[in-house]
Amino acid sequence: MTSRFLKQELFIGKDGQRNIENSHAVILGAGALGSAVSEMLVRAGIGKLTIIDRDYVEQSNLQRQQLYTEEDAAKKLPKAIAAEKRLKEISSHTLIESIVEDINYHTVEKFIRGASILMDGTDNFETRMVINDAAIKHHIPFLFGACVGSYGLSYSVVGEHAPCLHCLIEQLPSQQITCDTAGVISPIVQWVAAMQVSQAMQILSGKTILPVLRSFDIWKMEYAEVNVAALRNNSCPACGGNADFPYLSSQKQTKAAVLCGRDAVHIRPPILKELDLYGLSQRWKSLVENLIANPYLVSFHYDDYRVILFKDGRAIIHGTSEVSMAKSIYTKLIG
Repeated sequence: MTSRFLKQELFIGKDGQRNIENSHAVILGAGALGSAVSEMLVRAGIGKLTIIDRDYVEQSNLQRQQLYTEEDAAKKLPKAIAAEKRLKEISSHTLIESIVEDINYHTVEKFIRGASILMDGTDNFETRMVINDAAIKHHIPFLFGACVGSYGLSYSVVGEHAPCLHCLIEQLPSQQITCDTAGVISPIVQWVAAMQVSQAMQILSGKTILPVLRSFDIWKMEYAEVNVAALRNNSCPACGGNADFPYLSSQKQTKAAVLCGRDAVHIRPPILKELDLYGLSQRWKSLVENLIANPYLVSFHYDDYRVILFKDGRAIIHGTSEVSMAKSIYTKLIG
């Protein structure tokens, strides 16, 4: 036991601290919540941290995504890579792994293999439902968190008798309310992340967690919590008796998604394959403007659009929220 965790150990006990140091947390999404949760867990002494994110750092992220800097945005570093770099500067105690990939039905189970706990840092319910199904299937605690405007939610999907997100979907806010329509302020991010990490530390240190859905509005200083144990659905497709985990099937997956608040579309090809980014950047040099390349992605302007192409074949097309237009641009560039 190192002295850096002494004050925490005085509160949770030596056994609790030892459990945290022997645990593996997987952060699914390294945006606002994911970056805050990651830093708290590393400072708490988590033994291993895996960070998965498909996106890169932009200037607009810096208002609420605490691990990133203007230099990260200028270099267009993937968030997972930038997060790993900053977290290693904070602590050499934690083994940190970064993965620049999309979280979907095809990838999620390999990402969570060997995890002690799963931390929600995503920004859309489809991905959360994928994680929910995988967490239930592999019996790994999943700590849901969400925020928009000044309002936040947290809930821990833990134990055989607790309802999962499928069971609670009618109790959660409308998916039409997003950061694109309502914005978001940094303090609510910190509050939700703090709730997630507090629950994670309790779970990892051996405490029993009740199935409580918590909501809070930091602007209005409002807080509410509800024990939702009675809402568990015995016919639930994920946690019920005849579970078939629908979100781990390709039938529930979209291949293109409009990104919240970005005027952009994320494109995921049917089959991911590693691209020769250097070769493509040379081929496009005379056709595009403002080309920036790093080992993880290529960024450039094409007509009135800004295109980010990732090494695994994914792309983010900025300048449109029309999926058909984004797909057309992708096809022209990649084939």
